[in-house]
Amino acid sequence: MLRSLVILSQDVHRLFGGVVPEIASRQHLTGIVPAVQAALDEAGVTLHDLDAIAVTHAPGLVGALLVGTSYAKALGFAIGVPVVPVHHLEGHLFATLLEQPDATPPFTALLVSGGHTLLLDVPAWGTYHLLGQTRDDAAGEAFDKVAKLLGLPYPGGRPLEALARTSDTGVYRFGKPMVRTNAKPGDDDYFDLSFSGLKTAVLLKVRDAEASGTLDEHRASIAHAFQDAVIGTLTDKVERAVRMFNRKRIVLGGGVACNLALQDSMQQRFATRSAHVFAPSPRLATDNAAMIAAAGLFRFAAGERAAPSLTARSTLPLPGMLRYAVATERPRLAQSTLADSA
Repeated sequence: MLRSLVILSQDVHRLFGGVVPEIASRQHLTGIVPAVQAALDEAGVTLHDLDAIAVTHAPGLVGALLVGTSYAKALGFAIGVPVVPVHHLEGHLFATLLEQPDATPPFTALLVSGGHTLLLDVPAWGTYHLLGQTRDDAAGEAFDKVAKLLGLPYPGGRPLEALARTSDTGVYRFGKPMVRTNAKPGDDDYFDLSFSGLKTAVLLKVRDAEASGTLDEHRASIAHAFQDAVIGTLTDKVERAVRMFNRKRIVLGGGVACNLALQDSMQQRFATRSAHVFAPSPRLATDNAAMIAAAGLFRFAAGERAAPSLTARSTLPLPGMLRYAVATERPRLAQSTLADSA
């Protein structure tokens, strides 16, 4: 049950067109105490009512994560409760569960944000089979960069989505990257994704429009065509996973998951397969403490506790994740060496 959710947005980064790590750390330092107190007040509890403290320790910007881990360890020591370390990506998997209790394993998961794009098969909480990931730009990063090309503010996901809604398709069209119609399980590009080429294709179209003086006229059409290509790619890759594992639930997570065009595409594609698509609300799609608490509760129940030496990590594989590989005779699991940044 979600009893409180307090989010302190760092709007200062809009001035720089991206996150400045040093500023992010300082903003965390000044905001963490009042944010915790506001969350306690909203929930109607005190520090001494807590049984444990969950904290994100990886992956992400080390400076900001250090603020959280240092505060959590000090607070846990002061009030005599254990600290539970949580992986940022696992938090996104639990986010939808806070509002939709049926978003439970087994399911196919698509995690899409500014820092990561992962396609997973989740047979159970704590067991994550990595099917594919982006080889370059994350989907959210591509949205931000294309939005900047089109003169939209940072972060660019929502402004670009809004601009795309004002245009019909037809003027421009971009191919869906790394989606071959003859691809088959076992091919190295069957589940993986790539958006750098698409971003370059948009750049060339923008430059052509600027040279001809038609960018203002075609800005929305370019945004629409770009968004269609990204969403089409994501939907196709998820469909491949759903077919392979015969899943009846699809869970979306990460900031891009609240894109309504993406949700509509997924709903339409899987309606005929009697599969249910679960997507978080905007307040739970972006980074938040509630999803970390949900994942932390699972880890706490499993007996996990942080050692005093707990520290922040910029990269770290998702606990319990294995790389799924299709062999010539039968599927096999191989230990993943993935190290994603948030």
